[in-house]
Amino acid sequence: MTAQLPAQIAGQPHESILIVDFGSQVTQLIARRVREAGVYSEIAPFNAADAAFDRLQPKGIILSGSPASVTEIGSPRVPQRFFEAGIPILGICYGQQTMCAQLGGSVTPSQDGREFGRAFIEIKGRSALFDGLWKEGEHHQVWMSHGDKVDALPPGFAPVAVSEGAPFAVTSDEKRRFYGVQFHPEVVHTPDGGKLIANFARHVCGLAGDWTMAEFRATKIAEIRKQVGDGRVICGLSGGVDSAVAAVLIHEAIGDQLTCVFVDHGLMRMGEADQVVSLFREHYGIKLVHVNVETLFLNGLKGVTDPEAKRKFIGKTFIEVFEDQARQVGGADFLAQGTLYPDVIESVSFTGGPSVTIKSHHNVGGLPERMNMKLVEPLRELFKDEVRLLGRELGLPEIFVGRHPFPGPGLAIRIPGEVTKERCDILRKADAVYLDEIRRAGLYDAIWQAFAVLLPVRSVGVMGDGRTYDYVCALRAVTSTDGMTADVYPFDSAFLGRVATRIVNEVAGINRVTYDLTSKPPGTIEWE
Repeated sequence: MTAQLPAQIAGQPHESILIVDFGSQVTQLIARRVREAGVYSEIAPFNAADAAFDRLQPKGIILSGSPASVTEIGSPRVPQRFFEAGIPILGICYGQQTMCAQLGGSVTPSQDGREFGRAFIEIKGRSALFDGLWKEGEHHQVWMSHGDKVDALPPGFAPVAVSEGAPFAVTSDEKRRFYGVQFHPEVVHTPDGGKLIANFARHVCGLAGDWTMAEFRATKIAEIRKQVGDGRVICGLSGGVDSAVAAVLIHEAIGDQLTCVFVDHGLMRMGEADQVVSLFREHYGIKLVHVNVETLFLNGLKGVTDPEAKRKFIGKTFIEVFEDQARQVGGADFLAQGTLYPDVIESVSFTGGPSVTIKSHHNVGGLPERMNMKLVEPLRELFKDEVRLLGRELGLPEIFVGRHPFPGPGLAIRIPGEVTKERCDILRKADAVYLDEIRRAGLYDAIWQAFAVLLPVRSVGVMGDGRTYDYVCALRAVTSTDGMTADVYPFDSAFLGRVATRIVNEVAGINRVTYDLTSKPPGTIEWE
């Protein structure tokens, strides 16, 4: 089965790099590193790479790693014509191995030379890939993750770096501008990896590195105008960064042809609904329908304790409310969504097969078909950090652009067990205290996501001369680059003590505070 990536609305930046995905868990990081170098990049599964190549007409190609083995029958391969296109190619791990195998070299399993984790390579020769970065005779730390190794190079290739377990840790064919690295330059554990990928994009491929948010903004505005024409667009605001940035960009393109609908389900953080309404109505002058349906959602959540049941009820009810409001404003021709590039990538398995559902995502999926509308998704080529850059380019306030991610189901999935108004109010206050202390400490921007969780547990406490029997609150804070993996933020005990004291003193209903020390994996960032 051939995987299909959705076609884009209109043209592409004038220069780009195509990343061929063989199923590596860190392929997204390759695209991020290329974009950090100011060069546009896209990822395509290996079995959709031909079509992506024809559409993009890239100036360079990067081949990703893979859980597969080149030595296995039927393992994925690069379209052979890519090697005849006359453009630079960089193969990473599996990418290096399949390139060497397809061009006349060989790959074998390496039981004795398996390398996983930190390793050191020695630079043995000169290469355009190393210009201004690495010199012959130097040793550099890299991150390895391979069980196979190249044991014979194709004609035209030479070894330019070695490691203890890989005699061809870096190989190059300078004439054809083909390069292979056995390690993973895209991960932070290879300290110079980002610079190496930038070298490939800027120096080897000769790209100017002029892909900026200003250019993206201008291009997207033109595309939105072309797609929408004189049609009307409706956008569902969640209160998060993605839908807000999408709405402001679309409004800049088509003005009053856009109507935003903010479904206020009563599960937002403290003051958040008022902030959204004020930003869009007063600051940007965008037509906004604010529908307060807290009672509808809380009544529907009575007695519901299963996390998936909560998510599905909230998603279904959101769609129903949104549809009703869309009819009341006279309908629309287009539905705007804040879909991001990771959503596009993750919706397509590199094998074309199904993926495991960890948890349902709250979205407006199904609405275009039900309401006979076409989609406008202006952010579908961007990663989360790029959306924030675009938000700043559009002039959104920093307190809004820089806010931590917030789930569509809101506080409902931060209250394990039944969701009630009382519990929502208690959690809102505790969360506000926690975030206030984080901001006071100057730590907010150093943390990917921080929030409080109200546990379905009561504990005995002593306050004054009386006995209490109140809820337990758990605090969560993680660092991450993309939300796919996350580490616990290492607060000191004094900070956590201050937060716990304030919550217990200021939030009636909580008498005990704990801190969640679980990373992702094995946990998820959210509790439900």
